[in-house]
Amino acid sequence: MICVKNVTKHFDDFAVLDAFSMHVPKGAIYGLIGPNGAGKTTIINHIVGALRPENGEILVGGEAVYENSAVKEKILSIADDWYFFGTYTIRQMAAFYKDTYPSFSTERYEKLREVFHLDEKKQIRKLSKGQRRQVAFWLSLSSMPEVLILDEPLDGLDPVMRKQILNLVIADVADRELTVLVSSHNLRELEDICDYVGIIHEGKLLLEKPLDEVRGGVCKFQVSFAEDARTFLESLPGLLHISKTGSVYTVIAKGDEAAAALSERKPLLCERISLTLEEVFIYELGGLGYDFKNIIF
Repeated sequence: MICVKNVTKHFDDFAVLDAFSMHVPKGAIYGLIGPNGAGKTTIINHIVGALRPENGEILVGGEAVYENSAVKEKILSIADDWYFFGTYTIRQMAAFYKDTYPSFSTERYEKLREVFHLDEKKQIRKLSKGQRRQVAFWLSLSSMPEVLILDEPLDGLDPVMRKQILNLVIADVADRELTVLVSSHNLRELEDICDYVGIIHEGKLLLEKPLDEVRGGVCKFQVSFAEDARTFLESLPGLLHISKTGSVYTVIAKGDEAAAALSERKPLLCERISLTLEEVFIYELGGLGYDFKNIIF
């Protein structure tokens, strides 16, 4: 649904995106993660058509998005700085969305009123940050977009409202194959909803896989041997991290070769533990020189 091919973008002499490519399948929830300054917001601004790529192309539903109003009508974005007219009430802003997006559903808007419980006559600027975020989701989901792009979308929302909104998004993915691209620093939250994940670093995509494959590609082992085994463990294929507490080593490694090597050594204890998305992210970046040696899981 979203296809980004070899996109490059400079700000002054700095390459924010460097031959960046990614693919978000139709009906998927794709989590884009990366450290601050990696290029997440810049690629989002390209996908919504706000920026023109210097090189490469960006297609949404097979069509170029830049200066293509027909495609932009199918895309909605909720960012931390979601825009609204300063004097508008919720009802007036809803009327604007209805005029702007042909797929806007008044029936859906009325049903969602029961979820958000906000005063439609109140000016949006007088609402709290969390309430403004609720308005953004209310209007966006009522517009029935084909693509929903979320950049740190849940800041300011209480846990109950976060859950309700995520359930609405997931339901739209299931019911009408809504395609969702979400960027968030809350990796545990992404882990709950995403089925694809991409890791961006210095304007390039390091990894792009279904979430289950990402978590399965890097494994944590807790192992113990009758004899000292550090030299052996340090030679394991795909080794990312090793530490020891008492007689138990904690080993992080990529791929299945490490598991086979551990089994052949016949340890007294060998427990394989799936990593969280947060841990995968940390160890992937650790391989690029980030110092995470003081982080304990």
